[in-house]
Amino acid sequence: MSGRELKDLLYEQVARIARAAASPKRLELIEVLVQGEKSVEQLAADAEISVKLASAHLKELRQARLVEARREGRRMFYRLVDRHVADFWVMLRSLAEERLLELQAATREMAEGPGELAPMAGPELLEQARRGDLIVLDVRPGMEYANAHLPYARSIPINELRNRLDELPTDRPVVAYCRGPYCLMASEAVEILGTHGIRATRLEDGVAEWRYQGLPITQDAESR
Repeated sequence: MSGRELKDLLYEQVARIARAAASPKRLELIEVLVQGEKSVEQLAADAEISVKLASAHLKELRQARLVEARREGRRMFYRLVDRHVADFWVMLRSLAEERLLELQAATREMAEGPGELAPMAGPELLEQARRGDLIVLDVRPGMEYANAHLPYARSIPINELRNRLDELPTDRPVVAYCRGPYCLMASEAVEILGTHGIRATRLEDGVAEWRYQGLPITQDAESR
């Protein structure tokens, strides 16, 4: 193999990752899989697409070695191959937000939606949560919380929040978070809490962003 042929081969192999990521729905599936292993049916529901289409997208991601699968009876479950794929998603999204004016406009519009952003993040938020000065609320599904969550966070899935408001103290502010900047569950939670007199803001970061910054993550023992 000539030097030129070898270079072409190297770039072609790297391009496999770019091709696998060149789909909005495949990127969304990666973001959902950051939260933990899920069945094809659950992934299809989260991405609001058919099971057939979800399977096709997952096949592309699997061929690029970004996800792996296991069979349990007649059901297929998928997970990211490792945390580097989650880091890749955070870096790709951050680069796009830095470079694309259209994306910047869309993220500003999202920021203007229900729920102000938390005034602090990272170590400061962690310290206030440790002291009990505020409540960190994880509104993702319970299985995602069990897989990995922010330290000191409480789990109340968004679809249970209205019925479990009495579990939250009213004398301390609540900071709600979900899957990351493009997730709407935290905004919905802030809106619900506000209508019931609970001071609440939302945290843009999810588990992937938190981990990417080198901040600690907590896992339930049975999910390790």
